Amino acid sequence: MENIKRTIEELIAKTGFDVDDLNFCDEVEGLWCQIKTPDSGLMIGPDGETLSAINHLVYRIIENKKIENPPMVFVDVNGYKKHKIENLKTKAHMMAERARFFKSNIEIEPMPAGERRIIHQYLDGKPDIKTESTGVGKSRRIIIKYIANDSTI
Repeated sequence: MENIKRTIEELIAKTGFDVDDLNFCDEVEGLWCQIKTPDSGLMIGPDGETLSAINHLVYRIIENKKIENPPMVFVDVNGYKKHKIENLKTKAHMMAERARFFKSNIEIEPMPAGERRIIHQYLDGKPDIKTESTGVGKSRRIIIKYIANDSTI
């Protein structure tokens, strides 16, 4: 774990961004690297693209170090990623409720794999809801399916 933290610290230092504070927090989802910076607009980038690239680099570096059972690692800038994840969970909840109410499938707009994974994980274990991804490339999306409970029919 210390090796992963050191790797992230070195990568962030090499970006050249002005970082006020860098903290690590071990949570249920994985290891979070919380960065406080006045350069948040640049470090996050348009639609979070730069932050996604940083997260991807961290993932690939950890993968190349061949660490056994590495934790999921999330680099967050000024709470942007946490806020985005909470919004995705809220969307997943609302769409699942809609699927239940209308007793039908609900299709969500296309999104990147990481965002789809969050929705799949959030809705996993709901007895009357099933999720699946469909489509190819940038048009890949989630379908939230209502599964009727046989005991109520």
